[in-house]
Amino acid sequence: MTDILFVFEVHQPHRLRRNLFWEGKIFKRQSKKELFDYYFDKEADREIFKRAARKCYFPSNQIILDSIDKHKHEKKQVKFAFSCSGIYLDQCEMFDKDLLETFKQLAATGQVEFLNQTYYHSIASLYPEKEEFIKQAIMHHQTIKDLLGYTPTTFENTELLYNNTIAQTVETMGYRAIYTEGVEKILKEKSPNFIYTPKGTKKLRVLLRNYKLTDDIGFRFSARWWPEWPLTAQKYANWLATTKGEVINIFPDYETFGEHHWPETGIHSFLQHIPDEILKYDHLKMVTPSEVVAKHASAGELDVPEAEGTVSWADIQRDQTGWLGNVMQWAYYTTLLRLEPLVLEADDSEFLRLWRYFQTSDHLYYMYTAGGGPGEVHSYFSPYESPMDAFVAAQTLINDFEARLRLVILTANEPFLFYTKAGEKYYTGTIAWSLKGFIKALQTVETRVLEFHVNNCDFESWARYSLKDSNLADAIKSIKTSEQKGEKLRRELVSATKKRFLTHSKHVKAATELT
Repeated sequence: MTDILFVFEVHQPHRLRRNLFWEGKIFKRQSKKELFDYYFDKEADREIFKRAARKCYFPSNQIILDSIDKHKHEKKQVKFAFSCSGIYLDQCEMFDKDLLETFKQLAATGQVEFLNQTYYHSIASLYPEKEEFIKQAIMHHQTIKDLLGYTPTTFENTELLYNNTIAQTVETMGYRAIYTEGVEKILKEKSPNFIYTPKGTKKLRVLLRNYKLTDDIGFRFSARWWPEWPLTAQKYANWLATTKGEVINIFPDYETFGEHHWPETGIHSFLQHIPDEILKYDHLKMVTPSEVVAKHASAGELDVPEAEGTVSWADIQRDQTGWLGNVMQWAYYTTLLRLEPLVLEADDSEFLRLWRYFQTSDHLYYMYTAGGGPGEVHSYFSPYESPMDAFVAAQTLINDFEARLRLVILTANEPFLFYTKAGEKYYTGTIAWSLKGFIKALQTVETRVLEFHVNNCDFESWARYSLKDSNLADAIKSIKTSEQKGEKLRRELVSATKKRFLTHSKHVKAATELT
């Protein structure tokens, strides 16, 4: 018996506004609640979403519902899986709640599995530290549970980005399986049509997309130059029936069905008839990812070292260069990383939400500069005239966001590192990048840390030369002179620092209307 899995990637980004730089509209006064509409083009999002819903999402969902219902009393049933980004579900709620209802109907059949991924469809898995990756995965997990009533057990990282470290992180989150690309450079002589164990994991299994069979639908279905055109459901099912292996994973973009290949190409007819044709074969069965993992033993270990080459489903290289392959992409990525500690110190849900929308992988994808077939694919998806235009728009807006964030939290020129004594081995691990973060640190570190830095004049020096706040420096100096200790010292420091921050906040509000 060969198990056939159809998994669909469903994602739409929140697109950045393209022309604020050229129109001279950056660094304009905006209230915080206005910033999302200032940075992101909701009108373009709505137009594209509505078109895709009309051509793809509604008709395709109905075809799948009808197919499941048609076979529900048979021994072999029709099953599918979806990986919907959190941002896509955002847009369902924003632009068409009736569409969200159809996904709830799919979940209610019991024949459709929903995968987990990063809520913001980001490349947070490639950050040096994995905390943000984990947070976005947890957020997505809860959203799928709340909106669709489904608890995911299979993980699909953004664009199938994968390496040993990502797999190990996903295992710590409790998932049973993870998807990646069945590319030859990681398989060597192995077949993609089996399940494997990621190196360094115990219970996790890796499922591999059969990219050749997937691309026959995703890229070549309506290509009249293709020798196999037209591709019928009967022909495709025969290919599946003659393919060796235990598990065949077909994993295209869902927009393949009506958006990338228009309805008049016959793509919906293909989707309608492919389950019937598959189930005609005695040795073929449609299943879900979790069923496959429960059924099949691992065929061996899969080793994808992070340092030697992360894999993905993008482009000919099938690596991370679709998002981190040129200096523009690295500049934007570096800015995202630099903002993380500042956003966390802001302790503000709206700033956090905006920063995470800036992380969406599409913004980096549009900056791809290589030519040939991959360049044409990137260009097809991009709303920009060129990769440089994409970079100018994205970098301009994230710089605008950074300026507002730094102003609100009063970022210092250099961060303050908290020690118990002089010497690197006495570093506590606590760091403050801003006055707001400094207040939080003062409230949580041990009193002996406070006493050490006050006696050493470190707080005073940081306030005077890094924050450029002589008033705060003088206040801290007077506290030192009074020789306070313990919790009383903490109260004095927090009180003086909060007073300066409140004064600063009033000036910011009056000048920029940000808070």
